[in-house]
Amino acid sequence: MTSTPLKIMVIDDSSTIRRCAEIFLSQAGYDVVLAEDGFAALAQINDHHPALVFCDILMPRLDGYQTCALIKKSQQFHATPVLMLSSRDGLFDRARGAMVGAEAYLTKPFTRDSLLAAVHAHAGGAVAIPE
Repeated sequence: MTSTPLKIMVIDDSSTIRRCAEIFLSQAGYDVVLAEDGFAALAQINDHHPALVFCDILMPRLDGYQTCALIKKSQQFHATPVLMLSSRDGLFDRARGAMVGAEAYLTKPFTRDSLLAAVHAHAGGAVAIPE
């Protein structure tokens, strides 16, 4: 019996960060959806129904706080865990993320282990078995 891989959305305006996250998550057996900003993510989220969202904070047009707040206001996705990604690690940034509904805060640059640990902690324990 094969199970469907967990789908994870990564929203970041940095192609390097998106690619890095995609490699780490894909190698661990997850299905990855990429978006370069909040508008792109909101346009794709209904099609993909991710089980977890990683969202950069500093993005053009629609920042991560606004994107997270819009995801959390959606009746369909309010329970979807959103984890903020940022190179800033201040108390204010973490508090602001919590205020818009983010479940956690991951500092960039992240490691493969920290990314996968965050998925494990916030995706209901559903983890793909790496080969």
